[in-house]
Amino acid sequence: MAMKLMLLIFSLFYSILPFLVLVSPVDIEYQAIFNFGDSNSDTGGLIAGLGGHLYPPNGQTYFHKPSGRFSDGRLIIDFLMRAMNLPFLNSYLDSVGAPEFRRGCNFAVAGSTILPSTAVSISPFSFGIQVAQFFRFKARVLELLGGKTDKFLPQEDYFKLGLYMFDIGQNDLAGAFYSKSEDQVLASIPTILLEFEAGVRKLYDQGARRFWIHNTGPLGCLPQNIAKFGGNPSKLDELGCVSSHNRASKVFNLQLYALCRKLQGEFIDANITYVDVFSIKFSLIANFSRNGFKHPTTACCGYGGPPLNYDARIFCGQTKNLNGSSVMAEGCDNANDYINWDGIHYTEAANLYVSQQILTGNYSNPPFSNKMPFLPKLKF
Repeated sequence: MAMKLMLLIFSLFYSILPFLVLVSPVDIEYQAIFNFGDSNSDTGGLIAGLGGHLYPPNGQTYFHKPSGRFSDGRLIIDFLMRAMNLPFLNSYLDSVGAPEFRRGCNFAVAGSTILPSTAVSISPFSFGIQVAQFFRFKARVLELLGGKTDKFLPQEDYFKLGLYMFDIGQNDLAGAFYSKSEDQVLASIPTILLEFEAGVRKLYDQGARRFWIHNTGPLGCLPQNIAKFGGNPSKLDELGCVSSHNRASKVFNLQLYALCRKLQGEFIDANITYVDVFSIKFSLIANFSRNGFKHPTTACCGYGGPPLNYDARIFCGQTKNLNGSSVMAEGCDNANDYINWDGIHYTEAANLYVSQQILTGNYSNPPFSNKMPFLPKLKF
């Protein structure tokens, strides 16, 4: 009963969340971006860091080959960078091809969690490791600069003037459901956010002053989670998404928002922008047809056919022997018709939509629509 009451309170509070505004103004013109996260913003970290590789049709829409991104094309962060007239972020872990870090660096790695990694983690590069990598990056850059400038490295003042972006936490929640009850997952959220807070404080202590924090999306609407946890129709909501996962996402996001308010009250010389990605993605899925999509929760690249086209045994682009037959997880004919790319990640078309909504400023707290130096075109 207490848990139901808590969820009701969170649900009511979440409905008015967009109208609760932090007081600090937002500046969106930056010299450099330093990003921390998971596959939602990984531009090549996991592939470079673990020596693996993605298979076509990953990357088919924009890069025309696998680019280290888990999508058919660009990610939300790619669109945000271009909207700010900045180049795509190179991954900290990718040393091949003379990476250029003058306008920032990407520490995000697919599969990463906020909590320290374990023996079964997909990525060993948890949030704490990413923050430590940033400190190594900064120290090495300042050592190489020696008071001068370099066309490949950020200037010294960029570390103070730059934007620190975060999109992480999805894997902590989604992974926990494989071994914990919903109540146990909810109970673990404060511990997860304590770890996140510790990392943000370390960055602040090192001079970071501009923070841009994405909340987590509707995990229950990912084909991977529907396939695993949605076998019983009573477990699904009106959109066909797993209710427990979406409830956990909302509770996580509310506590993340509270943390942002707390830190803004303490860091009076900083700007902390909370971005409600959940609302954007949930609205996109709920109104998929109106937004130009045909398939809200079917994977474009996968195996198994409708309604989900997802099989956990075979990833996008792979060929495997399943049940005595050689099968391939192939891409769809038109990725622009799909919101989901591979059962876990979004298509470029969906990422474009989400980034455009972010750039309106209406889903940010504090909102920054009156600060926009550009007008995003809300069409594909």
